[in-house]
Amino acid sequence: MQQVVLGVDGGNTKTDYLLFDLEGNFIDGIRLGTCSHEGLPDGFDGAFRVMKESIEKLLKRNNLQSSDVNYAAFGLAGVDMPSQKKRLEEIIARIGFKHFVVNNDGFLGIKATSPTGVGVCSINGTGTVTVGLDEKGKMQQVGGVGYISGDEAGGAYLTRRVFQAVYDELYRVGDNTTLTPAVFSLLDISEKEEYLPVLIDKLNTRQIDRTEIIKLLFAHGNSGDQVSQEILRQAGLCMARSVVGCIRKLHFEKTIPVILAGSVWANATCPAMYEAFCEFVETNTSVPVEYHILTAPPVCGAILWALEIALQAVPSEELKKKVLTQVENYQKTYR
Repeated sequence: MQQVVLGVDGGNTKTDYLLFDLEGNFIDGIRLGTCSHEGLPDGFDGAFRVMKESIEKLLKRNNLQSSDVNYAAFGLAGVDMPSQKKRLEEIIARIGFKHFVVNNDGFLGIKATSPTGVGVCSINGTGTVTVGLDEKGKMQQVGGVGYISGDEAGGAYLTRRVFQAVYDELYRVGDNTTLTPAVFSLLDISEKEEYLPVLIDKLNTRQIDRTEIIKLLFAHGNSGDQVSQEILRQAGLCMARSVVGCIRKLHFEKTIPVILAGSVWANATCPAMYEAFCEFVETNTSVPVEYHILTAPPVCGAILWALEIALQAVPSEELKKKVLTQVENYQKTYR
């Protein structure tokens, strides 16, 4: 019987399920909708239903059953609390798997990018979260639950800060910012009395493109707008605090790979956020760090993690490149 591993990257919008053999050869893959208990109306019951149907579909067309999968790695959105992790482990066991790991999808960035298979991953997309895995296998998550855990750097937060900065200039004796005329143009208004009613209407009717607002913020930061730069610096410090806090809860003796992942990090065209982030991390960390931008698909990390468990060793660079190439080819079918 062919030995196979399963890697799953389950986000809030889509889920990738991939099968590989132990030599790192792609067998099959499928991309479907979210399997997250947070994104489904029936919660954990929905997560079980969706993952079971999806995995069985993939296995069936390859004449396999769950018992034929030697090891599986699941990186899932919404694994933020021990109780959530426990529920999802029970769900995966019910599907029929015996050898598997389940963690927050942020950990996939570490496995996909770190040369050593350990490190810290700072994710900045719609929201933010920091996760870490040390040389002894200990895991730590900082943030990921919103304002309570200081997650003030993600795309949703930065968009709010842009709109607040404009409002501050108009009504709260805030500093002048070039964001104001830019946002006015975006909203197609000319008078300050129009700002709030038009903005609220567009927010309520989902007419605001968050990506466009974030690009605007970076562009004005690059143009020297001090308000924009300060917003980005504070976001960098926020993420840096989470990274340092995560590192201090773990044990690293060698240089720590810090992986930067998510759409905001990937499109950070103004250096203010990155520079503030690096300065704080390096000032408050006793072990050297090295930075990596996540470019590999996160599901690549799930496959590499499953292979690491199966082979009982961190996959070689040659094997990593082999897996990455095949995952990228697989993803082209969904573009």
